[in-house]
Amino acid sequence: MVIYSVYVVNKAGGLIYQYDNYVPRAEVEKTFSYPLDLVLKHHDEKVVVSFGQRDGIRVGHAVLSINGVDVIGKNTSEGKDILEYLKDPSNYPVSIRFGRARLSSNEKLMLASMFHSCELFDQNLKSALEVAEKAGNFGAGS
Repeated sequence: MVIYSVYVVNKAGGLIYQYDNYVPRAEVEKTFSYPLDLVLKHHDEKVVVSFGQRDGIRVGHAVLSINGVDVIGKNTSEGKDILEYLKDPSNYPVSIRFGRARLSSNEKLMLASMFHSCELFDQNLKSALEVAEKAGNFGAGS
């Protein structure tokens, strides 16, 4: 069994500590000609594949680099919007590397908050079951 991440959350739901054992998953680099046969969209300050899986490129994979140059969020290294860059036929053929992007700080906080909510639900469910057991059986025949 592999542990990918560790999150320590306090009783108030705040993230105290977080550690990522980030091992880059399989990344796919492919050269495309115009027009691009994948549908890309902006999602959480990244450009991700929203439709058109092929050759190891999956829905949800983010654009990591264009022509060997890493992208910064949803922009190229020159500051151009990636989607605008890929609409221009003069930029083709283009080599694009896809893969799973790392979680942002905000996404890590949301994930820790979700763990906290699940723990609270579990505690409330346990106490409700204890009360029901003390009260006796409910249902048909009681």
